[in-house]
Amino acid sequence: MLETLSIKNFVIVDQLELNFKKGFSAFTGETGAGKSILIDALSICLGQRGDISLIRKGKEKADISAMFNIDNNNQAKLWLEENEYEIEDSLLLRRILSLDGKSKAFINGTPTSIAQLKQLTNNLVDIYSQNSHHSLLNLTTQRDILDSYAQAQELTIKVREAFLSWNNLQKEYEAFLKNKTAFTSELEELQQKFTEYKELDFSVAKWEELQDRHKVLNNSNELIVGVQECINYLDGSENNSLNNQLHILKSSLAALTKLDKNLLDKLNIIESSSIEFLELSRDLNNYLHSIEVNEAEKNDIESKIESTFNFLRKYKLNADELMEISRHWENRINDLNLLVNEKDKSEVLTKARENYNNVAKELSKKREIASKRLSDQITNKLKELSFKNAKFKVHLLSGNPTVNGNEQIEFLIATHLEADLRPIQKVASGGELSRISLAIRVSSMTEIDVPIMIFDEVDVGIGGGVAEIVGNLLKSLSDFNDRQIFVITHLPQVAAKSKYHFRVSKNTIAKETKSNIEFLENEERIHEIARMLGGLDITATTLEHAKEILAN
Repeated sequence: MLETLSIKNFVIVDQLELNFKKGFSAFTGETGAGKSILIDALSICLGQRGDISLIRKGKEKADISAMFNIDNNNQAKLWLEENEYEIEDSLLLRRILSLDGKSKAFINGTPTSIAQLKQLTNNLVDIYSQNSHHSLLNLTTQRDILDSYAQAQELTIKVREAFLSWNNLQKEYEAFLKNKTAFTSELEELQQKFTEYKELDFSVAKWEELQDRHKVLNNSNELIVGVQECINYLDGSENNSLNNQLHILKSSLAALTKLDKNLLDKLNIIESSSIEFLELSRDLNNYLHSIEVNEAEKNDIESKIESTFNFLRKYKLNADELMEISRHWENRINDLNLLVNEKDKSEVLTKARENYNNVAKELSKKREIASKRLSDQITNKLKELSFKNAKFKVHLLSGNPTVNGNEQIEFLIATHLEADLRPIQKVASGGELSRISLAIRVSSMTEIDVPIMIFDEVDVGIGGGVAEIVGNLLKSLSDFNDRQIFVITHLPQVAAKSKYHFRVSKNTIAKETKSNIEFLENEERIHEIARMLGGLDITATTLEHAKEILAN
């Protein structure tokens, strides 16, 4: 959702900040007031080409920022993740045009290229106007619309997976035929390497334990002498041993408790300490016996450590990466065994091709059925929008197998009687394309559509009942899946259906022209609808008519 659009020094806008909400918003105003500035500014912010003529006269640069909420836009979040941008619920885009012809773009404050900006914003906004190239003109979007309408998304995933599996096997097989000797040699080397690795019986935990034990055995004599000294301190035969001194201290303190019972707590401390020191003596004696030098064990451990170090040096590896690399070896060995030892690789390829053919054929059937139904629905919707003799067709053109199936999808249209069906982008004018896009979107509404749609000139050449139909269709688009719809319109029947109404005006003060956009409520909105109905001379009848339109 577009939350805020900030425009500074752009064409005839000095400084403007607009806040938006979900739903259907209409922009109205007199001809030449600058209603298209919203689209032009937002298009620049989304990565469209801009030049110095767009910078306000007398200023050095134009600065446009747009804040989006992408909490529910998984495609935008995925793009940010793949391109290593921080992912937050809010997304700030900024574009600066300078008089020197340079342009700067930012995503969440981080400089970015125009190409990347365009990639990201394809998931944010579709603009339907004469000069805008929106996603609906892309064959990929047209295919996605049909597949979503046919409820074939899961099947398209199966087709993609089947094609990639078959294609990868084909490449592997062709590579095998060209490089059979190299594959065999690689397999033998990996098997030898993996056999040596398995003989090490290596794991990170075992390796650390082995080195710790080796350290103990290497320093056993020093440990024995040191621990024996500790035992002598604790429990030596001389009267000054620690345990003997504690015994004397305990006896002395016990005698004093007979004189003052308050010393019993202190006696308890001594008794507890005496017990712990006796335990320590026993533990140290047990430890002393456990570290007796075992030459056989020492030699065995040193042999294992030497073997491991030799292996690591031989293959230029580190111990901490050995287990992960060994898994790669094992997987590659399995892959090579399939290639080298498969008796009849053509059978594997045939099965993979058959699997692809089966799922692709099923997808083709779904597409064929859905394309006829969707074509009829869009054709009927176009007739409601004053294209009386229009014909729309979702065209399926058979082609070579791809990850997307066996056909290419393209939207074709004929806008008048006896006209040939042609791609929509090659037939329709700006205003017609807006209405055609509206018909397509309403007929095929799905969750895959971008969340923000802007329509300009959608009301060109229509009026009366058709205008009301356009307004209702735009409202239905905004109601579906909480979309945000913006429309620039001259028709009161369209503007009256909006949830939010903005008026664009232009004023000249001291020979300086400025455009302004303000949000209308209550009486202001009634007067604007009345102006659209009756021109500058607003009568009581016109006001009543405006109230009636807004009430419906």
